[in-house]
Amino acid sequence: MGVSVTTAGETVHARSRRGPRIDPVYVLLTPATLFMLLLFVYPFVYGLLLSFEPLRGGWLSNYRTFFNSDRLWPTILTTLKIAGPATAINLAMAVPLAYRLRVKSRYQKWLTAILVVPITLGTVLIADGMLTYLGPKGWMSQTLQAIHLIDEPVHLTHNYIGVLISLVISGFPFVFLLVLSYITGIDPVLARAAGTLGANPWQQFRYVYLPLLSPGLAMAFCLAFVQAFSVYPSAVLLGAPAGPTRVISIAAYEAAFEQYDAPLASCTAMIMGIVQLVVVGAALGLRTLFYRGPVTGGKG
Repeated sequence: MGVSVTTAGETVHARSRRGPRIDPVYVLLTPATLFMLLLFVYPFVYGLLLSFEPLRGGWLSNYRTFFNSDRLWPTILTTLKIAGPATAINLAMAVPLAYRLRVKSRYQKWLTAILVVPITLGTVLIADGMLTYLGPKGWMSQTLQAIHLIDEPVHLTHNYIGVLISLVISGFPFVFLLVLSYITGIDPVLARAAGTLGANPWQQFRYVYLPLLSPGLAMAFCLAFVQAFSVYPSAVLLGAPAGPTRVISIAAYEAAFEQYDAPLASCTAMIMGIVQLVVVGAALGLRTLFYRGPVTGGKG
């Protein structure tokens, strides 16, 4: 009975004749790549090109119209005045709460479960609940008047305050869960080591947790700001869309579905994206002011 012996060189030569193998990772990436191209890249490129095809005038007419109109360019400032404070408030509340609950406990589980509820409800149901409880004829205003604490209804809706409260309610759980995931990944041994060297709790947070947490805070700020900057339902349902809360997304909607000017709407959307990119780039650049060393502080 014969025995066939194959050398290593012959094996490599046989594989080379069959051609290079395709990495299975690339096969798995194909559906995600197609998804990104069809639903994100193509619409963005199409909208960008459409913004340079105005219904009237030259190829930059839409951008000149936007920045020359007193009803369009101020929407940038209005949106920043709403999205900026909402993001800052959410971060200011999320950081100390996540720091306090960084040690896994039953309170962390219950609080996390409770905070998931506003995310699942969505902005429309949140707005409906605010109109029911915080409106001029809502339960809170009627209760305060019934016990004679106030003489006139409290106006917490259909104004700037109503939109801001809505963004805080809908955005805080998202920011809190992000910050909590980052802060629980920092090894507590680092803070204990600082404590043995005489650092008090505030110094432990300032010189240990905050530097390691700064990349996570920057990402949480960017994601929360982008979410708040694209506000539309809250600005319409809880604000004054023709006045103080006429945000840039409302301007894009009006151009597309009221004026039937798709190029101008695309131009507005492009400007909206540019403003977001500028703020996100600034936030990611400022994080280096806190810490320039390794960004990992995990337990592994």
